[in-house]
Amino acid sequence: MTAFNVVRFRVKPGQETAFVDTHRAMDGNLPGLRQFSLLQTGERSFCVIGEWDDLSALVNARAAMIGNLDRLRPLLEDLGNGLGVTDPVSGEAMLQLRP
Repeated sequence: MTAFNVVRFRVKPGQETAFVDTHRAMDGNLPGLRQFSLLQTGERSFCVIGEWDDLSALVNARAAMIGNLDRLRPLLEDLGNGLGVTDPVSGEAMLQLRP
């Protein structure tokens, strides 16, 4: 069953271009990754969404995703409320609608 991961970030002031460029330079060739999207959701707020073949593919890619996050950490601002620099969630798709 298809799985998704979603991660929310807030970038330090003036680091928006570096944040996007760092994502551009990442190797998106992870086994089971169908699609990766980077969204700007506010002035310095971003979100990534990954679509995966299944939950096991997502789980198997976590080490690589943490490695990518380590490259981004210097660009990120703490989200507060004990979250740190990311607010990640993931899970299996329960419903997908297509027009």
